Amino acid sequence: MKVYENELYRRDVAEAARIDLPWDKLQDSSVLLSGASGMIGSFLVDVIGYRNRERGMNCTVYALGRNADRARERFGCWWDEPWFRFIRADVGQPLDLPEIDQVGYVLHLASNTHPVAYATDPIGTITTNIIGTDNLLRFAAEHGAVRFLFASSVEIYGENRGDVGKFDESYLGYIDCNTLRAGYPESKRCGEALCQAYKKRCGLDVVIPRLARVYGPTMLRSDTKALSQFILKGVAGENIILKSAGEQFYSYTYVADVVSGMLTVLLKGESGEAYNIADEDSEIRLKDLAGLCAETAGKKVVFDIPDASEAAGYSKATVARLENGKLKTLGWQARTDIRSGIEKTIHILRELVI
Repeated sequence: MKVYENELYRRDVAEAARIDLPWDKLQDSSVLLSGASGMIGSFLVDVIGYRNRERGMNCTVYALGRNADRARERFGCWWDEPWFRFIRADVGQPLDLPEIDQVGYVLHLASNTHPVAYATDPIGTITTNIIGTDNLLRFAAEHGAVRFLFASSVEIYGENRGDVGKFDESYLGYIDCNTLRAGYPESKRCGEALCQAYKKRCGLDVVIPRLARVYGPTMLRSDTKALSQFILKGVAGENIILKSAGEQFYSYTYVADVVSGMLTVLLKGESGEAYNIADEDSEIRLKDLAGLCAETAGKKVVFDIPDASEAAGYSKATVARLENGKLKTLGWQARTDIRSGIEKTIHILRELVI
């Protein structure tokens, strides 16, 4: 079974596609999407596909990716649809896309987003977030894009040194830039600055959602984030392995809520503004999250010490909770709390591996 054939997943997609938004902005338009096969991008493609099929939205999706076989495997249900067009491209290289004369919206979601990738591909992590962002911004400016969306991260806030309870969009956190691990948050910060530069210099309309830690059934099996590993162990019917004391206190958000938040920012956000996407009902300590996954899977939590390569990619932040009031003023609200989301994710993924 493919994820888009799962009934629970299809309900998530339908619910996200029915939220109250000015969908008419996407009517007969187009979306250029980097990271289309990733956890967030693939869910977003399914939402647009649902709107196209059920509501006649007629929004073309240009799905950028480096692996056509992986894209065909993921988007088999849409592959032959006239509105879906996969384009093999590396955003780290200048974009020569002769099949696109003019584009409606450009969304940059491609990024290394998990610890092993940070540690083993630090150059690729940085270049995707800086050079890739520049290439897509340049393409958007030259091809008449209505709006550019840059998916940023909670990690741009750095460490919480006890001066605030939650990070709002004005917070300026501390990052030790002289480390391997700094490549991800620092390059995301630079990506945001590039967006502002293109807004000022080229008149490009830009918006920046800053994402909390994301999870859900579209996660990649190669994802090495702690929660992703908890979920995969639960799916496999194995004990949950915790590689620290688990005191880290983070905001998490289910992928369907992340996509609805991004669409809210894309279609209703103010140009040049950043918006935190986080669910206040999904703030939890890592040890409690491990326990929740273990409870759902009928297993227990065991402790293990990470090797040097894994440890090099881990965030040093121990408290990273996001204030979401600014996004709520646009009418957004999360619909899946952490318990429901974990249960749903493990249930869906178990069906996929049967």
